[in-house]
Amino acid sequence: MVGAPYFHSVRLQTDKCKGCTNCIKGCPTEAIRVRGGKAFILEDRCIDCGECIRQCPNHAKVAIADEWAILDNYDYKIGLIAPSFYGQFHRDISPGKIRAALCAPGGFDEVFDVSIAADLVSSVTRNYINKTHSPRPLISSACPAVVRLIQVKFPSLLKHLVPCEAPMEIAAWLAKNEAHKKHPERSASTFFISPCPAKITAARQPVGRGRSLVDAVISMQEAYSWVREHISCVTEEMDFPTSSGYGIGWGRSGGEMLAAGVQGLAVDGITQVASVLEEVEKGELDYIDYIEAQACIGGCVGGALTVANSYVSRTRIRDLANAYIDLPPNPILADVTETNPAIWMNLEILPRPIFKLDEDVQEARNKLELLENIEHSLPGLDCGACGAPKCRALAEDIVLGRGSVWDCTFKLRERLESLAQEIKDLAGKKPPAMGQFNDNVSEEENS
Repeated sequence: MVGAPYFHSVRLQTDKCKGCTNCIKGCPTEAIRVRGGKAFILEDRCIDCGECIRQCPNHAKVAIADEWAILDNYDYKIGLIAPSFYGQFHRDISPGKIRAALCAPGGFDEVFDVSIAADLVSSVTRNYINKTHSPRPLISSACPAVVRLIQVKFPSLLKHLVPCEAPMEIAAWLAKNEAHKKHPERSASTFFISPCPAKITAARQPVGRGRSLVDAVISMQEAYSWVREHISCVTEEMDFPTSSGYGIGWGRSGGEMLAAGVQGLAVDGITQVASVLEEVEKGELDYIDYIEAQACIGGCVGGALTVANSYVSRTRIRDLANAYIDLPPNPILADVTETNPAIWMNLEILPRPIFKLDEDVQEARNKLELLENIEHSLPGLDCGACGAPKCRALAEDIVLGRGSVWDCTFKLRERLESLAQEIKDLAGKKPPAMGQFNDNVSEEENS
């Protein structure tokens, strides 16, 4: 069953696009085409992973987040800090200063570490893995780009997803609850500082729940600029840490699995994630209990909306996590039971197939046969010159009426060579009055 259309945070600024085709190769769902010298996005395929943002040299791909000025529209403003945010700054800038700078005049009224929720999700995941008899391996649902990748390319693996809410959502729930206790007269709103476009989309159109508890999403780049501008005004640091080191470690690849304390596999980078999911689909990894899969290389520190080098920030998060690894989770989690409905997704995650050729089954079969015949006739070089990422993608475009076989440079050249030969042959023929007829007759008589 196909759900409602996606909201997309990844957008294309056509005026900046040079038609270079760099983006079409890196897209994990083949969601980008180039026609007439400009790229365009096939929205039913896009999972907002942000890979095209990284690969576009012309900065034509962007993520649409809320601007800092949106804070003026709310009463009591709570900033949700992803642990990866602390990795964006030099180690001499303490997390306590970063937190305080975010609460400078014009900023948040308070901040809440998403790592607190990560501690809770780690515990819930550990117990779920140990108690459930769901098919192995179980797959983390924390990365929204991975969840959407499974929806569109690996729908048979949806039953492998752990149905626990992501730390972002649980942090919003915890933060609002705590704010209501402390300031019952105020109306609390939460603002997630996002390292990637996928989490912007997850807040605008969540999967597994009807409505997100996150009221707005600000890019990590904009929050970083705010901190750099206001950190000199900080006279007193705010408390840090507010969670265990395990929760902080969620900001990098491998930290989630380490925090859950389970045996499994951690994979990062959307291409490698897709490769591992293919192995799962084949049944090659059923001996593994758990897979932590993150679309960005290095984990959230490598998000398309981050600022620092992902390898450097990954090291900073590792050191920060290790420094507080022995601390217990935040005391506010003591009263939270694992049966609380706020922790779990309340809607079924539905497949969103992208390879449906037709609603009618027989017509779809006919189109598939045509697609395969066209693909077989193409050179199989996957060069991208046609504006599609692979020859099969071009064959699909042709079948669906959004491409032509002559889009292929090699097929076009073959056709031109054939036409040129026909023209040459025709040019060499003489009319009957100039002897062509007699020549033919003589040949027939001699035979």
